[in-house]
Amino acid sequence: MSTLVLVVHLMICIALIVVVLLQRSEGGALGIGGGGSAKMSGRRPGDGLTRLTTVLAAIFFGTSILLTILAGQPGVGGGGSILDQIDRGAPAAPASGGTGGGILDQIQPPGAPSAPAE
Repeated sequence: MSTLVLVVHLMICIALIVVVLLQRSEGGALGIGGGGSAKMSGRRPGDGLTRLTTVLAAIFFGTSILLTILAGQPGVGGGGSILDQIDRGAPAAPASGGTGGGILDQIQPPGAPSAPAE
């Protein structure tokens, strides 16, 4: 189910990008340069591309929420947070700055003899 919703979500994303790029620019990038109002331009505020953009955006938000709900269900999308999968039995790092056997101590250059384990 989540795969189907994800595929539909991706198709809506692509369609939304295409529809936004097809719309005619009203000029005045981010309001700079005076841009003019809708009364001065010959464009009606509710033409077909604007309505289609609104519908696609609403469907996009709906599928986003649905994917979030599906991801939280056990057995469907993983069932919980990735933080819940951390090994809780691992020893904590030493508090002092001494040689605690950190990850940098374990890294050996290629071809170097390995250090004896303690």
